[in-house]
Amino acid sequence: MSEDQTHTASPGYATGQLARALARLVESGDQGALRKIRQWEAVLAGMTSGNLTVGSRTPVAGTPAWVTLEVAHGGFATGEYLAEVPLTDDETAKLLRLPDDVPGETDRERLNLWYLGDAGQAELLAALRTGHYRVDVPEDAALAVVALLLDRGFAEQALDLVAELRPLAHRLRFTPRFEPVARTSGTAVRLATVSEVTGSLREVVMPQQIAAMRTTLSVWNPLYDRLVALWCETVDGDLPYLEAGSVRGGWPCRRQPEGWADRRAHWLADYASADRPVSGRHAHPRSNFARLHAALRNSDTLSARDVGWVRRAIANTVTKAGAPGSTQRSQLRDTQAAVAALPTNEGLAGVLIDRLGRYPADGGLSSLDRIAADVSDQDTRDVPAGTPIPVALRDKAARALEAPADELVRRGVIPSGEVLATVLPQLTSRLMSSGIEDPVAAGLYEQTYTAFRRRRSLLLLNLEHQVRFSELPWARALSVFRVSTRDETAAVRRALRQVTMLAITEFPHAILPNPLVAELGALTGRAGLKLPLVEEVAADIFMGRFTRKWQDAALVASRTMAGTLYSDYYDLPGESTWTGERKTTWWNRRRTADVFGELCERRAREAGLPKWRSTAGNGAIIEQSQILTTHNLAVLVTELDLADQVRERAGELAWHTFDWVVRRLTQPADSGHAALIQVKNAAYAWRQAIFLLSFATPEQQKATVRKLGTHVHDVGIDSWFRPAVRGLSGVLRGERFDSAGTVHGGKRFLGWAVGEHWALSARGPAVR
Repeated sequence: MSEDQTHTASPGYATGQLARALARLVESGDQGALRKIRQWEAVLAGMTSGNLTVGSRTPVAGTPAWVTLEVAHGGFATGEYLAEVPLTDDETAKLLRLPDDVPGETDRERLNLWYLGDAGQAELLAALRTGHYRVDVPEDAALAVVALLLDRGFAEQALDLVAELRPLAHRLRFTPRFEPVARTSGTAVRLATVSEVTGSLREVVMPQQIAAMRTTLSVWNPLYDRLVALWCETVDGDLPYLEAGSVRGGWPCRRQPEGWADRRAHWLADYASADRPVSGRHAHPRSNFARLHAALRNSDTLSARDVGWVRRAIANTVTKAGAPGSTQRSQLRDTQAAVAALPTNEGLAGVLIDRLGRYPADGGLSSLDRIAADVSDQDTRDVPAGTPIPVALRDKAARALEAPADELVRRGVIPSGEVLATVLPQLTSRLMSSGIEDPVAAGLYEQTYTAFRRRRSLLLLNLEHQVRFSELPWARALSVFRVSTRDETAAVRRALRQVTMLAITEFPHAILPNPLVAELGALTGRAGLKLPLVEEVAADIFMGRFTRKWQDAALVASRTMAGTLYSDYYDLPGESTWTGERKTTWWNRRRTADVFGELCERRAREAGLPKWRSTAGNGAIIEQSQILTTHNLAVLVTELDLADQVRERAGELAWHTFDWVVRRLTQPADSGHAALIQVKNAAYAWRQAIFLLSFATPEQQKATVRKLGTHVHDVGIDSWFRPAVRGLSGVLRGERFDSAGTVHGGKRFLGWAVGEHWALSARGPAVR
């Protein structure tokens, strides 16, 4: 590709996603697929008409970068604005009360312009001072910032902001949502609000099989026993029973006790009023229940054959469960009734919903003690007191628990780096606003930043970057309130170190996910640091180029990891490799790391890199970029002075990561593609383990690798994974991999391969 060309996205991906959504709707009737269908239809229509340029940071024609867009899976903008919403009931009521002279061509424009007047500004300022507002989408804060600027004497900045907002005032909501309860702020974070947790609990329903079983036990078994008893009344002699497969005993239909016809009619009426289909084994057309029921309906016209089937049915049930009224049958029904009366998860979820109803819907929980306590007499649901709340339901409620991030990690509420990234904006926003002395402005900044971090990332091509918070006109305007202090910088640095160590120590097997990298990047900027943090690049959209920060990160890795196990295992180049002249390409005016990209491509040949571009080839190049940069680990550990903390736990963390690799590789894969993903993730974790092990003592390193070899043998993957262990052992003995990534029967373990991966080839069929 020549340097004056740019890449554009193909509609093929969107077409495939639309087809999958349609298939899902047809196969399962999942109504959630309707929303996806609408999104992908909008994407394709926009790409066809030219209104959407997928891959651009401003994909919607005529739309500023700061507008929050609806983004479908994969980063495809649909063309919809998230702040372009219908009026709420409160807004509609307010609109009806507005004076006739309020200008505006649309209802939304009239409301927005009213809030620029004295009365509207007064309402906004009152909400800001009390905290009775919520910013759900960043645009919600825009006019509140205008009101605050005017109130604090920054009229020029306010007018400039209004000028930027005015072209979209007829479409977008620029005001916050007003709430009667103030939003809390502090060091705690939460994964979900009380309202969101309540919504997930409402989705807890009884499985169809369990519902059918309970219906059988509570409705149809009692009716069945009455039906059997009715027919037993007609038997002349002993009740029929089975002996060696043959029916013995008396015959039914030989006598009709007084009142039998009335009891028959009563039973048939109760059956008809049951208002639900027969369930369980009783529903089978050849079941005892079905035969006895059919005979009861036609009792006046039974043939000798029909009477024989009645006799057989009575014999079956009497032999198996005892005669009606017998101790055997009564004990069985008592046991079944107790099972049917057991509380269900649906009922217990209702208990939690009632308890959560006492808390603000958009808030969190300071403690789980009252929420997760056993059912008491004070609970209104029909659940026996003393019933414990199941762990699965407690875990759902725990998503609303407000606590420090490390506590939520220990509780398992935050199970991964990806989830950690979703809650960090709550903490980051407070730190980012800590340099604003005006508490009202700080609160508005905090909510705006948190809402901004909820924006979904766009698919970007040609080395473009995501929209930054500072590009929001109202966020930029809030900077007039900022007074940077040393205390603020120190607090941000402490938080940055804590979050980094939390991610490394709690999820050592996982590379830092892009959302977490973004949050760490925001913190480094506020901490006065400029760290070259790099994102994971998707192999299917990789354009073959890297920006300068990748080369800067590789420089840090080569310098700090020189002479370590990591450097020896992955053959890191020397520091001088990265100190050459920087090159700027004129066509995009972005610094590109040409030396870095060329080296990644050469090193990727170990994976069998072809001469033409492919997803696997791109993946091999990207993996080399992660190897050369340690994917942020060297930069963070070195620049944040965390080496001593990592060294204290290096052996333990490395072993936990190796153990994760082994456990991951022992799991069966659902498909060939799943097996490839399994190997890739294992190799990425392997790289993390080697980085951590590099901080351990030589004795710890050797002991860990010996333990790894034993573990691999014990779990049964030694026959095909032994080359990876041998390769690592060889490096510890001072040997080095050749250009093909081999050493004395050992192999360097990489995640990507062009063609069949050596590990999968040796492993053989392991797909479920």
